[in-house]
Amino acid sequence: MEFSTLCDLLLPVPADASSLTSPAFEQLRPHPEVSGSDLPDLLERLAQVPDPRDPRGVRHPLVTLLALTACAVLAGARPLLAVSEWVADAPPALLERLGTAVDPLVPKWSWPAESTIRRLLARIDADALDRAVGAGLADRQTRGQGLRGLAVDGKSLRGAARAKGREIHLLVACDHVNALVLAQMDVGEKTNEITRFRPLLDTLEDLAGTVVTSDAMHTQHDHAVYLLDRQAHYIVIAKRNTKKLRRQLKSLPWTQIPLQDRTRATGHGRQEIRRLKVCTVNNTLFPGARQAVQIVRRRVHRKTGKISLKTVYAVTSLTAEQAGPAQLARLIRGHWTVEALHHVRDVTFAEDASQLRTGNTPRAMATCRNLAIGALRLTGARNIASGLRRAVRDQTRPLALLGLT
Repeated sequence: MEFSTLCDLLLPVPADASSLTSPAFEQLRPHPEVSGSDLPDLLERLAQVPDPRDPRGVRHPLVTLLALTACAVLAGARPLLAVSEWVADAPPALLERLGTAVDPLVPKWSWPAESTIRRLLARIDADALDRAVGAGLADRQTRGQGLRGLAVDGKSLRGAARAKGREIHLLVACDHVNALVLAQMDVGEKTNEITRFRPLLDTLEDLAGTVVTSDAMHTQHDHAVYLLDRQAHYIVIAKRNTKKLRRQLKSLPWTQIPLQDRTRATGHGRQEIRRLKVCTVNNTLFPGARQAVQIVRRRVHRKTGKISLKTVYAVTSLTAEQAGPAQLARLIRGHWTVEALHHVRDVTFAEDASQLRTGNTPRAMATCRNLAIGALRLTGARNIASGLRRAVRDQTRPLALLGLT
């Protein structure tokens, strides 16, 4: 065992220099900085995560360690070593705000070491942490009067493959507007995304009026019935895995239906024009379907000039009164918010390059990245990399971004 780790275990919690109270009894005192009804929403949510540690050796409250890790990730820290270095350089006011008592006599023992953070994240209840972070982001979300889009999609942590070669695959539910990950769940080794769809959304308290979008894998009858039972709506894509439904949608008289929406977009080295037609349906092969959608995508690659055409069919439980063509086009396009989120995690946070494999550490760090991205989005940041650089220049800024000031 390293000397620093041994000292972490042996040193008592520092008491006030003028106090005669034994450090052992100091552990029994409440921590007003990290508990109680006056805490901001995020700390209240993090306090709901169970502490896996033996209370006899605890020097730093669980919520303190989680909040410090979140602040470090929000400042651009990637490996756990960088997290611990950021914590070591944090100003005393920030450490005290998050519940870390700073002893002027032994200041080097006032903050948690890397080994402390590493052991905690490896043993943390990852499901509880995801619920806490998702709820904390939802608390700060401003919900408008219109329909809310929620994208469900999966992502593999490629660098965190287990010893037997199993990649950690996470299924997330992401808000269309601000890319807030409101729910996240490990798919597991012996199942797939389809079986985790319902448990994932079960963690969300209110789905009424929410439009859930997903890829063709989740075009499942059971999923549709579940969403309708929860007073939610769906937009699903019909592809080869639902041949009969796609054949039925393709046979509709699309040539007799006028063009109802047209959008143009430029990016990723190509220009894209999307033409959308909608018609009301009542007797489809999918439960609760009320409208069918045809989307024709025309893409022109700038360098090669190659033109590609692709026709996509979708079905939704939204009626024409609830969502017109323009709104359906926006909701379908909004599903790609989750793809943009995965891109940011891979490129800006180098998630796929991370070699963390021990216990629940890879998933816990992915949750912290979700929290960092969500916090920046809630403040109006459009460029996550720029937001991280700004947080590096001001060590107190992560507190403000997380709503902890």
